[in-house]
Amino acid sequence: MKKFLFSALAAVTLTASFASLAAQENPAVNTVVLVHGAFADGSSWNRVIPLLQSHHVKVIAVQLPLTSLQDDVAATQRAIDRAPGNVVLVGHSWGGTVITEAGNNPRVKGLVYVAAFAPSAGQSTGDLAGSYPSPPGSAGIAKTPDGFLYLPAPTVAQDFAQDSPASQQKLLTVTQGPIRAAAFGDKVSHAAWTQKPSWYLVSTEDRMINPDLERAMAQRIHASVSSVAASHTSMLSHPASVAQVITRAVDGVNAQ
Repeated sequence: MKKFLFSALAAVTLTASFASLAAQENPAVNTVVLVHGAFADGSSWNRVIPLLQSHHVKVIAVQLPLTSLQDDVAATQRAIDRAPGNVVLVGHSWGGTVITEAGNNPRVKGLVYVAAFAPSAGQSTGDLAGSYPSPPGSAGIAKTPDGFLYLPAPTVAQDFAQDSPASQQKLLTVTQGPIRAAAFGDKVSHAAWTQKPSWYLVSTEDRMINPDLERAMAQRIHASVSSVAASHTSMLSHPASVAQVITRAVDGVNAQ
């Protein structure tokens, strides 16, 4: 009888140990890391962040240097390194290229693209943008003498955030982060979406990325696709729709 009880206790202990180990290796997603796009900064997520926090997930908004894909991936990796638990990475616009590379981190369990570029390995943002007819806003992009791109106030108002109040457009104009033009030629080395589940939110009124290109990218990466009748900056004009897709991704990954 004692031998039987000892064997049973050992089996229970061993099972519990395996369960504990599995929990350590596959913890739930606890953090959403938000990666902004070109002509923006981390504050572009300010209307989405409180909605995510109400879903009881931690949030980190990355501040990208916007100097190269390598530099922006490094900034995103630092955010992942300090994030509790596993991570869902969210990228807007150029930030989609960044998360496509940074998402290869093993702690990243899902990717969310918000009107974002989703390159393949060996492909650049410029390659993707040039594969479809240019959207209206591309004609309004200005360039500094040292090679950085920015949006003049009329372009922000007419093409970048046309569905936001004028006060918000003015804030975007003065807080935007110019991006080094050469960064759009930097190629992705390995596309994380080939191995990890993805979600894509298409902005149907986008004037900075062709909405048809957004739909094509979403289909190519086999993403779970949603649409919103919004400008390029849907996280400002339709934060609830953006937050809903992100929380759906978190719940979807945790349910696996």
